[in-house]
Amino acid sequence: MTLLPKPPVSTSTSIPSISRRTALKWLGVGTVGSALSYSRFVKPQPSAHQQDPLALPRRLSRPKSVVVVGAGLAGLAAAYELSQRGFAVTLLERSPQIGGKIASWPIQVGDRTFLMEHGFHGFFPQYYNLKSILEELAISDNLKSLDYYSLVFRDNTYNSEVFRPSHSAFPWNIFDLAIASSNRLRWGIDLTKPAHWQVFRAITSFAIPRSYDRFDHLSVADWVAGDFPQGLYDLYFLPFAKSSLNAPDLLSTVELLQFFHFYFFGNPEGLAFNGTKDDMGTSIVQPIADRIVLNGGKIIAQATVSQIKVQDNQITALVYHCGNDQTETPFWVDLNPYLTSAGARYYGAGDRVFIESQAQNTDIVIPNAKTSAKPKTKPNAQAKAKVLALTCTHQGCTVAQQANGTFLCPCHGAQYNEEGKVIRGPARKDLAQFNVNQRKGEAAQLIAMNPQGKASEQTLEADYYILATDVPGTQYLFDRIEGEYPESLKQQIAQLAVADPFAVARFWFDRDFTWPHSNFASLSGYALTDSITLYHRIQGQFMEWTQETGGSVVELHAYCYKEAEFPTQDLLLSTFESELYEIVPELASAQLLHRELVNQKNFSGFPPHSYAQRPNTQSAIANLSFAGDWVKMPFPCGLMERAVSSGLLAGNNILQQEALQRRTLFSVQPEGILKI
Repeated sequence: MTLLPKPPVSTSTSIPSISRRTALKWLGVGTVGSALSYSRFVKPQPSAHQQDPLALPRRLSRPKSVVVVGAGLAGLAAAYELSQRGFAVTLLERSPQIGGKIASWPIQVGDRTFLMEHGFHGFFPQYYNLKSILEELAISDNLKSLDYYSLVFRDNTYNSEVFRPSHSAFPWNIFDLAIASSNRLRWGIDLTKPAHWQVFRAITSFAIPRSYDRFDHLSVADWVAGDFPQGLYDLYFLPFAKSSLNAPDLLSTVELLQFFHFYFFGNPEGLAFNGTKDDMGTSIVQPIADRIVLNGGKIIAQATVSQIKVQDNQITALVYHCGNDQTETPFWVDLNPYLTSAGARYYGAGDRVFIESQAQNTDIVIPNAKTSAKPKTKPNAQAKAKVLALTCTHQGCTVAQQANGTFLCPCHGAQYNEEGKVIRGPARKDLAQFNVNQRKGEAAQLIAMNPQGKASEQTLEADYYILATDVPGTQYLFDRIEGEYPESLKQQIAQLAVADPFAVARFWFDRDFTWPHSNFASLSGYALTDSITLYHRIQGQFMEWTQETGGSVVELHAYCYKEAEFPTQDLLLSTFESELYEIVPELASAQLLHRELVNQKNFSGFPPHSYAQRPNTQSAIANLSFAGDWVKMPFPCGLMERAVSSGLLAGNNILQQEALQRRTLFSVQPEGILKI
């Protein structure tokens, strides 16, 4: 990787005694920052990674095939790159729609059809690898600048922060931030304090793997529990930590340092970002998918992998079914300790929750013919417990059991009886039913009772395989492997963590409202809500609707809430709604026309002690690569850029094995300017 020249560093381990004036100069809030090798006016260029020194062929000269499982950004990036190079690519996706976290799907609001998403995503200027794909597809114009964004505090604890493009590298970006921030005197930084100096050094000297060796054992909550500048934490560290989709008590400190380095300290691009002009499926996903197909690739949605065959440390074949995901393939779900009701046991989380009625458990009645005594019960080892999926068949919300035993959808009012049969629309299909196939501790393995529309089994044989699924999907796929492979790889996959669940609520109202902040704004201090997006001022489909009706479309996002505090979707929706009326009081008197909820638990977790065992893109199985934002990356990146970069790295693994030119990847400067 190309590095900028670095200043000489003292080898002394003692903490220097410095004055406040000297400290401010180091921060760039003084008069001169040129000693730190950065210019105020010349923006540092991106760093190149995996730049092949030789000019190698770019396309295959012989047939080769690749199967990519998972059509999120990571899988799409890998499939795109390899299809460009002449590989026969087959891309499998379990969901009905492709795109993963940036997928879109149709919903009905009155007589109008809109495209719904998993929540607002910002496209930052330093997403170099994602941007390069958009440029190659000539779709960069599908993004629009949001100019600036705000951080708004509940009860005016702090003044609102406003982040704008600065195009200045460290230390000038801190200087610009300090000048712009009306809270600068409340940061609480005192670099005459050794503890504060150590915080400053940690956040400005990120480097792989040195920072991981030093900080991966600490959670963010533990790191800031000591003498940490409180204002700095409240204003920047807490909002940034949560926007990584990981809560501070479960997030490794070094992952937050990497986050800060990629988005701020090592980033010369500024903090403002783009949104998509239309939904992300239309703006980003479909153009990439179209190019894959144009290159001869195949994309198969609603494909459920049932078997992966391994022999001699190579994947030899993959078996899948198409159509309804209620197949005969069993899957594991964990007990949900936060959902309780009499005579029931719950499994799963987010929008994949299942209920097992204990009345349906394994007891049978044995009549006593010789006496008039009460019949005895005896465990029935052969009977299988029955389980209902609580995913509403209308638009995917999680239904809740009522006092009378029926199930009610909190989003749109669909109702089902105790057996899961529809008794009131808008849902038309019954709740899916499953049997408990086996148990392991508090986990249960479920299998569909009545598989619907099962297609014939399909087998794929390829030269290479890429698993580009999320953490739960990857762990599910490893349960499908038949054959021997390294035990260390089993442990790596089993230890992958999932973050706390996230929730998105989108509301349609009959009127617009005044809003003094940015159209996307981070929020701090609320029990649930972390951000607000005014879609009727950003995306075309909603802007048109607003012009016709005068209404508004507002989204609230909870990045990583605690299930113990919000165990049900009904509580999520009611809390979102009450907080929205506090955030925008004008809407309290408006008519709520429609609401949508997205609630999932599938974001990658980055807890302490997880880095060392995190898999790289190249797995221990010779022809298997990994892609996804959970893999260990060799350079700083985050969120969507991390997913795309991992997919391109996985593609580079295969290109290298075929002696082809690897794609040059880019990132921000790989290291901070100070040394720990």
